Amino acid sequence: MTSPDTNEEPLRTVEFGATDALLREDVKTLGAMVGEILAEQRGDAFLHEVERLRRAAILRRESGAPVAGLADVLAGIDLSQAGDLVRAFSTYFQAVNLAERVHRIRRRRDHERAGDGAQPGGLRAVIGELVAQGIAAGDFAALLPRLRIEPVFTAHPTEAVRRVLLHKERQIVAALVEDIDRSRTPAERRAGQERIRLALTASWQTAEAPVAKPSVGDEFEHVGFYLSEVLYRVLPVFHEAFEAALREHCGGDWALPDVLGFGSWVGGDMDGNPNVGADTIAATLAAQRRMVLAAYRRDIDALAELLSQSASRVGIDDAVIARVDAYRELLPDGAARLHPRHADMPYRNLLVLMTARLWATSHDEPAGYPDAAAFEADLALIAASLRANGGEHAGGFAVNRLLRRARCFGFHLASLDLRQDSAMHDVALAALLDDTGWATRDAAERATRLHALIEHPADVPAATAEAARSSLEVFRTVGALRPRYGERVFGPYIVSMSRSAADALAVLALARIAGCVEGGEVPLDVAPLFETVADLEAAEATLRELFADPVYRRHLRARGGRQVVMLGYSDSAKDGGIIASRWALQQTQVALAALARESGVRIDFFHGRGGSISRGGGKTERAVIAAPRGSVDGYLRLTEQGEVIHRKYGIRAIALRNLEQTTGAVLRASLRPRPPEPREDRWRAIAAQLAADSRAHYRAFVHAHPDFPAYFRAATPIDVIERLRIGSRPSKRGSKGGVESLRAIPWVFSWAQNRSGLTAWYGVGTALQRAIDAHGLDELATMARDWPFFGALVDDVEMVLAKSDMAIFERYSQLAVDLPEGDLHARLHPGIAAEFARTRDGILAIRDEDDLLARDPRLRQSIRLRNPYVDPISLLQVDLLARWRAGGREDDARLQVLMATVNGIAAGIQNTG
Repeated sequence: MTSPDTNEEPLRTVEFGATDALLREDVKTLGAMVGEILAEQRGDAFLHEVERLRRAAILRRESGAPVAGLADVLAGIDLSQAGDLVRAFSTYFQAVNLAERVHRIRRRRDHERAGDGAQPGGLRAVIGELVAQGIAAGDFAALLPRLRIEPVFTAHPTEAVRRVLLHKERQIVAALVEDIDRSRTPAERRAGQERIRLALTASWQTAEAPVAKPSVGDEFEHVGFYLSEVLYRVLPVFHEAFEAALREHCGGDWALPDVLGFGSWVGGDMDGNPNVGADTIAATLAAQRRMVLAAYRRDIDALAELLSQSASRVGIDDAVIARVDAYRELLPDGAARLHPRHADMPYRNLLVLMTARLWATSHDEPAGYPDAAAFEADLALIAASLRANGGEHAGGFAVNRLLRRARCFGFHLASLDLRQDSAMHDVALAALLDDTGWATRDAAERATRLHALIEHPADVPAATAEAARSSLEVFRTVGALRPRYGERVFGPYIVSMSRSAADALAVLALARIAGCVEGGEVPLDVAPLFETVADLEAAEATLRELFADPVYRRHLRARGGRQVVMLGYSDSAKDGGIIASRWALQQTQVALAALARESGVRIDFFHGRGGSISRGGGKTERAVIAAPRGSVDGYLRLTEQGEVIHRKYGIRAIALRNLEQTTGAVLRASLRPRPPEPREDRWRAIAAQLAADSRAHYRAFVHAHPDFPAYFRAATPIDVIERLRIGSRPSKRGSKGGVESLRAIPWVFSWAQNRSGLTAWYGVGTALQRAIDAHGLDELATMARDWPFFGALVDDVEMVLAKSDMAIFERYSQLAVDLPEGDLHARLHPGIAAEFARTRDGILAIRDEDDLLARDPRLRQSIRLRNPYVDPISLLQVDLLARWRAGGREDDARLQVLMATVNGIAAGIQNTG
C-alpha cells in the first residue's frame, strides 16, 4: 500500500506494507490533527510556514538537491518564530513516534490472532523452539532458580520528558489503542480523537523542560513514573505469560521464582556528581518507599471492593478471621472505619485494615508493618483462604497479582545501586591514614595496609578527617537503612576506574571504619567497573589478584560466592572507537568466564550500556545472543538510560514485549548456546586486527590530532549541551578541558546532534578496508553472516550510517571555518567525509547491498518519515549556533531556542545518548 505525503499534491510516495495499513492511517490522522492545532494556536500563517519548510525538506530529500537551498530558507528566522517552529516539527514526529509504538501493540495482537499466536522472540515462541530443539522440562526447572533479568535505570538521561507530558502521552496512546483495530463506532471514534486533540493541545501549551535544572529528586520522579506506573503493572502479566508458555510446551504446573528485578542509579550515583551522597540516598529510598506503599494502597482498595464474600455464603479460613480480630486491636482508628453493614465480609474488613496498616507504615507509626514480608504474609493468608474455599476465580487472580508485586518491589520499589570513583576512596583513605602519598603507592602496598584496616578498623590515625566525612557518611547511611528497607534495597557498590584489587578492598575498609557491618561482614556486593580499553584488557589480572586475596575471598564467601563485574561500553568506545571497545568487551567476558570456572566463583556481568550504538545501544536480544558462550548463564543486568527508557518502557504493552524478548534471548543463550564454531579462531584473529587498526585510526584523530579539541567544540553543539537542564550531573569529570575529561554521554550526544554519528563509525572504514584487502570480501561477509558478534557490530554501524546525514553535518563543520586555530573545516572535514564513505562502502560490500538498511525496511521507512521534520531543526540549530556564539554565548533567548533544538533532534533521530 502507498500513501502520498500530504492530502494535497504528493511530494513523495511512502510505501506501507499490507500489515501496516492502519499505521498509515494513524500517521495521517495524527499529522492532520497536529496541523489543525498549529493553526488554532499560532494562526494559519504559521501553519503555512511550517508546511512550506516541511515541503522544502521533503523535496530536498527526494531530489537529492544540495542542503544549501533549505538552509537559506531557514537562515535568519526571527527568534520568536524559531522556537515555535522547532516545537511544531517536534510535535509532528512525536505523533509519528506514538503511532509506531501503538502499531507494535497492533502487530503483537495480530500475531496472537493468527496461526499459533506465537510472536517471534516472545516467551511462547522461544520456549516452543527450545523444546523442539530438545530442551526438556527439567532443563527449564534447573535454570529457573538462577534466572534473573534486572534492568537498571540510570540518573543521567539525554531525554527527560516531563512527567506531566508523559501522562498526556499515555492519554493519546490509550485513545489510539481503544480503536486499534477500528472496531469502534463513529461516535466513539470521534470521542477518542477529541481526547487525543485535548492531550496534544495541552502538551503544546506546556513547556517541554522546567525552568530550573532538575534536582536528584526530580530525576527520581521521572524514573519513578516507569517503575510505578508501567513496570509495577506489567510485572505479574509477564510472569503469567511465562508460566503459561511453560505449561503449554512442558506440561505440569509451574510456580516461577521472581525472574524480574529492577534497579536504579538515581540518588546513588556519586561518580563525578557532587549533588549525590548520603542525603540523596536516604531521600531517594524514602521517596521509593512512599511511591510503592501508595501503589499497594490503591490495589488494596480495589481488592476491598472486589472481595465482598460473606461468611454466611462461603467458608473463610480461621487465620483470616483471627487476623481481622488482631488488627482491630492494633489499628483502632482503622477499625473505626469498618462499616457495620460489612461485618460478615472478612476479606473486605481485613483489606480495609491492611490499608490502615500501610498508612501507618508510610508514617513510621508503631502499628505499621515491620517489613514487606509481613505485608506479603497478609496477602498470602487471603490467597490461601480463597484457594481453599472456591475463591480462585472470585478474586484469587487479583490477590496473586498483588502478591507477585509485593515479592518483587517489597517496600523499596527498586534496588539502589551505589557508584563512586576509586580516586574518591583514595582521597578519603589518604585523610584517614594521614598519608598524602596514599594514591601513588604501589597497589600491593595499599592492599597490605587495607588488610590491616579491614581487620582492625578502629586503628585509624585520623578517624574524624573532614576529607573522609562524606564517604564515611555514605556507608553509615547504608548500615542504618538496610534494616528499614530490607536486604534487597541496595544493589552493588560499583567502583569506577577500577585498576587493582586495592580498589575493591578500599570499599570494604571504608565500610568497616564507618560501622557498615552485619554478622561480621560488609553487606554489599563490590563491583569493579572496567571502563577503558586498557582497563578491560587488564580485568582478568585484576580479578585474579582479587580472588587470590584471602581477605576479599572471605567477603565473597559471605556474599554467596558471587562476584558482580560491571563492563563499561561508553568510555571504552570514547577511548578507542567502537570496534576496539566491542572486541575488548568480548575478550574480557571470555577471559572472566574462564576465570570463574577455574576459581569456583560465579561472575555475573553487569552491562553498562547507553542508548546510542557507540555506547552499547542496539537491540538487547541480539546483543545477548552475540555474547560469548557461557557468559550469560541465566543472568542479565544492564543499564537503561536516556530516550531508551521512554522508548522501551513508556507503554505497558511495549514494556511487556521488551521484557519477553530480553528474557527469551537469555533463555536461548543459557539453554541452547551456539555450538562450537571451528572457523571462530580465524575470525577472532581477524577481529583483533580490526580492533587494532580501527583504534589506531580513531585515536590518531580524536586523541592525538592537535586541532581536534577546537574542531569538536566548533562543529558540535557541545557548548549548548553543557548548559542543558536535563540532569543533576555535571557534563565533565573535574574541571579540566579537552575530550578526555568530557563524559561519554555529552560526547556521543554532541556527534548525534550534528547528524554525523561519528563516534559509532570513525575508524571502522579504514579497518574494514584493510581486512578486506588482507582476507578477502568473502571472508568478511561470511563472518557477518555466521558469527553473531561480528554480525551485530555490522548491523549496528549500518543503522548509524543510515541515520547520519553528511550534507547537514557539513553545515556544522563549516562553523569551524573561522577559528583562532585557522580554517579547521578545510583541514579536518575531508578526512571525516572520506572515512564515512569508506565505512559505508565497506558495510554495503560485506552485506552485498546497494542501499543501507535494505534488510530492515521498517526502520528505513521510519527514518524516512522523520527526516523532513528533523532536517529543518538541524539547520535552524546551525544558524542559531553561529548567531549565539557571535553574540558571546549569553544565556539569552537564543540559548533557550537552541536548547529546544537539542531536545527536538534527540527525539527525532533517537538512539542519541
